[in-house]
Amino acid sequence: MNPGRPSMTARAVASRRAAHQLLDRPLVLADPVAVPILGPEFFCNPARHADPRSCAFRAWIVARSRYAEDSLALALAAGVTQYLILGAGLDTFAYRNPYPKLRVFEADLPSMQQWKRKMLLAAQIPTPARLTYVPLDLEHQTLAAALAQAGFDVDRPAFISWLGVTTYLTLAAFRATLQLATSLPPTSGITLDYSVADSELTPQLLRDRRSLAARVAAAGEPFQLFFTTDQMESELRTAGFHRIEQLDNQHLNARYFSDRTDSLALPPSGLAKVATAWV
Repeated sequence: MNPGRPSMTARAVASRRAAHQLLDRPLVLADPVAVPILGPEFFCNPARHADPRSCAFRAWIVARSRYAEDSLALALAAGVTQYLILGAGLDTFAYRNPYPKLRVFEADLPSMQQWKRKMLLAAQIPTPARLTYVPLDLEHQTLAAALAQAGFDVDRPAFISWLGVTTYLTLAAFRATLQLATSLPPTSGITLDYSVADSELTPQLLRDRRSLAARVAAAGEPFQLFFTTDQMESELRTAGFHRIEQLDNQHLNARYFSDRTDSLALPPSGLAKVATAWV
């Protein structure tokens, strides 16, 4: 992300969540804040969003968020009361948090947080009392230090959402974050998504990946990190996680898009997967 400029990818993700609220029924992710946070400049063009690639991207965005929030619910049932959203972007969970005892921490680049807070102010969306902003750059400071300054209690279990971030990191930064997560007490967990390695892509998906990578690199957000499914399993187990679930497009379709009468669904295979791992 270029300093002083909003993230292109964060805006694109938020616009897909907002479009989902307006175009799709039933909702996979019910998010009444998704449209207001973008302000009056947001325009939902149904024809544009009906394009198969746009529809597939929208399905991916809402499915991964829904999956993270479903995993959070499991953590809460086990007694977790802290929720850390890494690379929060324009994520809206904290502003519609239905859990009275859950404290939310949003960690992101300071410039990203400044942009988001201006949008929230313009939309007259108040900052919840149970939300703490954590200024963070994983490449230049430790997550542990930033969280300590923000009042995050590492002696209590927590759940972490880490969506749309890992592809932009170095391997060292990725592993450091996993190590922080596994240092938390038992019942803690993490949901993340990751870009699958070229070796697991079809020729068409590989062309799609290269086209997308060129666009985000031009916007100052280059892709860096990719994993095979087995490599991700190894990374999570080596870090110290014990119970791991990985879902591809077919699993997500079965869980969130079955029996729909509209065209919202994921293609049979995709560029990324989601995983949840428990300490």
